[in-house]
Amino acid sequence: MVTGGDYRDIGKGDTCYPYSFKPCAHHVPATSKVAKCPSGEYPSPRCARACSEKGYSGSYSSDKVKASKAYSIRGVTQIQTEIMTNGPAYVAFTVYSDFPTYKSGVYQPHSSQALGGHAVEAIGWGTENGTPYWTIKNSWNGEWGDKGTFKILRGKNTCGIESSVSAGTISTDVVVV
Repeated sequence: MVTGGDYRDIGKGDTCYPYSFKPCAHHVPATSKVAKCPSGEYPSPRCARACSEKGYSGSYSSDKVKASKAYSIRGVTQIQTEIMTNGPAYVAFTVYSDFPTYKSGVYQPHSSQALGGHAVEAIGWGTENGTPYWTIKNSWNGEWGDKGTFKILRGKNTCGIESSVSAGTISTDVVVV
């Protein structure tokens, strides 16, 4: 992994390899800010093993880092400790047919129709009107949900969100490619 950033960071020259896929209107109407999604999947980019940004002062080999440890986390308290100590945790959950239309509040599925799985980042937690929730960063776009995030019920393994939590630490050793 090298430093990156969002698609909109392309051309700024302050990271090695910004995200190369243009955001699209996934589960929201297309606007002048977010265009309609392509009809098929984006092609997988090839790893060039070089920084894509003109003007970036670092080199690919000096910018590259790797994970030193990856692990699973179980239990609300352990997930909270992980987020406080090491930052976001990576979670997978089952998406139900009412999820794509989420706008605000604490999500609890009201549909029994599963659409499939999805991976997201758990970035925090809180309580809304007495209901505990996880704050989750979604990857669809900043127009979906609550500015690209959603709240999901905490402590009940809603949609399986608390049973598939992973995290890791980054090595401080320089990786030479």
